Amino acid sequence: MRQRAALVTGSSRGIGRGVALALAEVGYSILVNYVANRDAAEEVAAKVEAKGQRAVICQANIASARDRQRLVETSIASFGRIDLLVNNAGVAPTRRVDLLEATEESFDRVLAANLKGPYFLTQLVARHMIAERHADDYSPKIVNISSVSAYASSPNRGEYCVAKAGISMMTSLYAHRLAEYGILVYELRPGIIETDMTAPVKQTYNRMIAQGLTPIRRWGTPDDVGKAVVAIASGLLPFSTGEVINVDGGFHLRRL
Repeated sequence: MRQRAALVTGSSRGIGRGVALALAEVGYSILVNYVANRDAAEEVAAKVEAKGQRAVICQANIASARDRQRLVETSIASFGRIDLLVNNAGVAPTRRVDLLEATEESFDRVLAANLKGPYFLTQLVARHMIAERHADDYSPKIVNISSVSAYASSPNRGEYCVAKAGISMMTSLYAHRLAEYGILVYELRPGIIETDMTAPVKQTYNRMIAQGLTPIRRWGTPDDVGKAVVAIASGLLPFSTGEVINVDGGFHLRRL
């Protein structure tokens, strides 16, 4: 069996790192993508290789069309095919600002990285997957990492919420469009995950979790998200597409 390959954006840290390492555990080669921290990317690549899988590093900012093209070309040149695309890379607003004071500059920055980038990267990868769909041992999949912020309002970071809501519709659109080619598309909605992005609000969330914000009273981890991606990558949901999988400790439950 040919070794499968995954392109995981933003895989040098946080959730992307957890996803990359989980996929390596089940036999995937990994395209490790980073923007600025090459040392972190090299550390992830070394861990992937220690698990017996190939790792290739590629610097690319998915907000850039040229960088998206390089990312796809590097993946194909390195592995021959892209079996799995995980749209994980994203940014938070530089500052949390009330909705009535938010700037267009921040909106444009967040939407470019968190929605426009994944939208058009998926377009590039989908074209490749369609062209390769008749190859032996090929069952391509796409996973979009959104957030509970796709539906949970945070008026002090509205641009982030809007971008993640857009990822939800993007998932539905691509699931619809690509089903005829046998390409399955999924959305993962992480909740409160312990990463460097959430570190500045750790004390706040510690208190909220202790008070029952989530039925499962602990922080989520990048590995929790990685395991959900592995379930999809392993073909355990063959009759599902456009599906939303919550990885949020039960945050989405409506409770009385």
